[in-house]
Amino acid sequence: MKIKLERRAEPSRIMQYMSPLIAVGLTGVVGLCLFIGMGKNPASAFYVFTVQPIENLYGVGELLIKASPLILIALGLAIGFRANVWNIGAEGQLTIGVIFSGAVALHYGPQGGYWVLPAMLLAGAFGGIVWAAIPAFLRTRFNANEILTSLMLTYVAQLWLSYLIYGPWRDPAGFNFPQSEPLAPNAMLPILIDGTRLNAGVLITLAAAVLTWFILKRSFVGYQLQVSGLSEAAARYAGFKSSRAVWIGMLAGGVAAGVAGVGEIAGPLGQLFPTASPGYGFAAIIVAFLGRLQPVGIVLGGLLISLLYLSGEAAQMSLNLPSAITGLFQGVLLFFLLGADVLITYRVRVISETPVLKKVAA
Repeated sequence: MKIKLERRAEPSRIMQYMSPLIAVGLTGVVGLCLFIGMGKNPASAFYVFTVQPIENLYGVGELLIKASPLILIALGLAIGFRANVWNIGAEGQLTIGVIFSGAVALHYGPQGGYWVLPAMLLAGAFGGIVWAAIPAFLRTRFNANEILTSLMLTYVAQLWLSYLIYGPWRDPAGFNFPQSEPLAPNAMLPILIDGTRLNAGVLITLAAAVLTWFILKRSFVGYQLQVSGLSEAAARYAGFKSSRAVWIGMLAGGVAAGVAGVGEIAGPLGQLFPTASPGYGFAAIIVAFLGRLQPVGIVLGGLLISLLYLSGEAAQMSLNLPSAITGLFQGVLLFFLLGADVLITYRVRVISETPVLKKVAA
């Protein structure tokens, strides 16, 4: 007996949009089994994971703060993913955005004026573009795999940031902790709601969502990217250059990740640390696919993954669970999402071999 995956003639469009909900539901079932296995009350555990993090205005603000970089990065990645350009190095591009914008904030923030924050945003975007341009150039010039090159550059960026924080940018009044000096007030994003940490970075993300929707749905560039992703041969026949799709896809992800890095140090962090991100660049990949590479879906997916981050923190304090619980649920969610996608595209066919067939084959 053999099990074979057979491509469906036409995948179900309804199931393509239902699969994220199915994946979320199955992740909840796994969580239920996990809580029971660890001797936790399932009802209390689900309350901690779903309600407790956002039961007040401050919690809602924290949800939006964490969702903002996830959504912003996922929007940029989705543009490339539509064209089969696989930028896996958004975490490194975010880190370079932190370095470039941090240089502006630390050198010009104390004596600068209102222009410091816009300059930081431009510097962060430029840094992300520069870092994303490296794998784009290697792909178009030498046909190097952008998955590997963008991923490896992430570690280069993180080591560069660590060198700066442990070396020339270390705060002399920081009691030898690896951190930079606090950023000046004019280098910080304004707070939107008093009593929370919700800042204007959320507005940047909303604007990016609208812009991404326009690019993907109403622009000729978005059409080119979609054709390139569906069929490279059809794109060549139509006169669309594959190299252009690579550059657009990589740079879109780079600029989004770079700006997200600015939002972190000019927002909730307020200074630079060796680890400027808790893995937003990697989690944004899950957000992009959870949202079906659609701006509205990405916004909803970003809120869900943000809730998982907050739930993990609440679970550590209320349930004495390890910090790895957040990564565990993210991984389980991605596993079920990819599994659902496989079954949407392919059907499982069981082929039984009769003794006669086996004899003939022998």
